[in-house]
Amino acid sequence: MVKVLITDPMSPRAAERFRQNGVEVDEKVDLDKAGLARIIADYDGLAVRSATKVTAKLLAKAERLKVIGRAGIGVDNIDVDAATEKGIVVMNTPFGNSITTAEHTIAMMLALARSIPAADASTRQGKWEKSKFMGVEVSGKTLGLIGCGNIGSIVAEKAQGLAMKVIGYDPYLALERAADLGVRKVELGELFAEADFISLHVPLTDSTRNIIDAAAIAKMKDGVRIINCARGGLVNEGALCKALEDGKVAGAALDVFSVEPATENPLFEAPNLVATPHLGAATTEAQVNVAIQVADQMSDFLLTGAVANALNMPSVSAEDAPKLKPYMELARQLGSFAGQMTETGLEEVIVEYEGHVCEVNVRPLTAVVLEGLLRPLMDTVNMVNAPVVAKQRNIDVSEVVHDRKGDFHTLIRLTVRTEKRRRTIAGTLFANSAPRIVNIMGMEIEAELGGHMLFVANDDKPGFIGGLGTILGDAGINIGTFNLGRDRESGLAIALISVDQELSAQVLKDVGALPHVRQVKALEF
Repeated sequence: MVKVLITDPMSPRAAERFRQNGVEVDEKVDLDKAGLARIIADYDGLAVRSATKVTAKLLAKAERLKVIGRAGIGVDNIDVDAATEKGIVVMNTPFGNSITTAEHTIAMMLALARSIPAADASTRQGKWEKSKFMGVEVSGKTLGLIGCGNIGSIVAEKAQGLAMKVIGYDPYLALERAADLGVRKVELGELFAEADFISLHVPLTDSTRNIIDAAAIAKMKDGVRIINCARGGLVNEGALCKALEDGKVAGAALDVFSVEPATENPLFEAPNLVATPHLGAATTEAQVNVAIQVADQMSDFLLTGAVANALNMPSVSAEDAPKLKPYMELARQLGSFAGQMTETGLEEVIVEYEGHVCEVNVRPLTAVVLEGLLRPLMDTVNMVNAPVVAKQRNIDVSEVVHDRKGDFHTLIRLTVRTEKRRRTIAGTLFANSAPRIVNIMGMEIEAELGGHMLFVANDDKPGFIGGLGTILGDAGINIGTFNLGRDRESGLAIALISVDQELSAQVLKDVGALPHVRQVKALEF
């Protein structure tokens, strides 16, 4: 009989559901690192929340472990790469906390607008300071949402119920989806200039870290109020502290901090701050939802091999996995390339298959393409929930299987249409196993994708390659491969270059300043 270990406190419904599903379960929530390491080899599944640290060292002792289930969204406490190397599936429950977190956001906004925490403390001290706690109405005010995904869209709905005007910044939000939500889509600078309240609903990535910093705050209205129930690190805490002290920001409500547990933080001394200890998911209903979901997902995997909400494994059977593996990698690379190149709202995705790939089940391949495409948008996307996310955002997804034979024995072509442009990229497999990019925007190219890549589009004029090489050489950047393509002589040309280290902002700026360069993009694979 398969056995699962629960090591963090969660709803009793989790253990109850495991047993109902025919899985043996032990609950041991008081184990230290050494204690967990001693017994982990006895279990097929491990169910955790955020407290248990699932490290590579621990996984090295997990001889039977097949699946780790996170009752919640974030997996910062799980070494996903180490689990993948061990062949251990990591699952989460990405949608169980959405309503709860959205409601907490609204509660924080109202508490901030009416100074409820400070007024409560004052009144409990026997004071009666009515004039000190003059609030503002939210009705008629403009709420700016940074991120209009699952949680952000629920916040928008509830804010409109409070008669607020809602604007949203989300590069991946299609205009049709924005209209359905009743949200006016704006650029980030517009949002800063117009919003009376600003609420964040994006994952913490390199592009969103410190998205609200001193420069952003300077663009905001005097007296703006900021709410963050998403991720610590989205707001530069030093800049916010100064803005609260000088009155530029009238108030801030934070449920998350850069360092947690946040037992000490300079913001705690700043005026007009409402702070809670990461309570976004802390409701009875949410805890029950994620507990039941994680138990069902883990049970299904252990008993039937079914996979749901896996962060590191495609949804395919064990029999099909070896055959599909190289196609999966090609699909992921194509999606990731297009996703990193996309800077405006996605409207349509077309995935076409030709040749040998048509002989396999292409549905999971399309899901993997969407996963790579949407990954820059949300850090919890995977091949299982990517189609759902695309549907929620009104992105039209088409899957076309061609009977015809082309120039390659197998070909996957991805076409992405956004609000501003249409882009196509295609790839094949060399020797039936090695992914290669063979066409970008109609230009033939042969490129293997490495870890760090530089993409440049330029007018096909003499001197470009020399100038580019000089910039990279002066910066001490070694070139791994250099691949070129063009649509015609003296027309549009592209370069796709692998380099040995991450490209700095200054290098990208210098490349962009070269004559005849149209676009520069750093890509990571």
